[in-house]
Amino acid sequence: MEVPPGLETAAIVNKVCRFKKSLYGLKQSPRAWFEKFTCVLKKHGYFQSQSDHTMFIKYSQKGQRAILIVYVDDIILTGDFLDEIPRIKG
Repeated sequence: MEVPPGLETAAIVNKVCRFKKSLYGLKQSPRAWFEKFTCVLKKHGYFQSQSDHTMFIKYSQKGQRAILIVYVDDIILTGDFLDEIPRIKG
């Protein structure tokens, strides 16, 4: 890793840089992405399954459900809550 351009290197000889957020290629990146993704889904009314933490479910008032499953870099969206599916895709 290199010091960002414009930062005086003489002033930071015995110091280290601290990341404010995860970057691609770091071990923490997938976990940071999944945590952010989970927060966004919860804000949209989804809840995380207790039996499979990669599955999220949202119920309509009529009992319809939208199910979203995350697997590596794929997302599967299914269910009978037909109004929700295009909403979450957009």
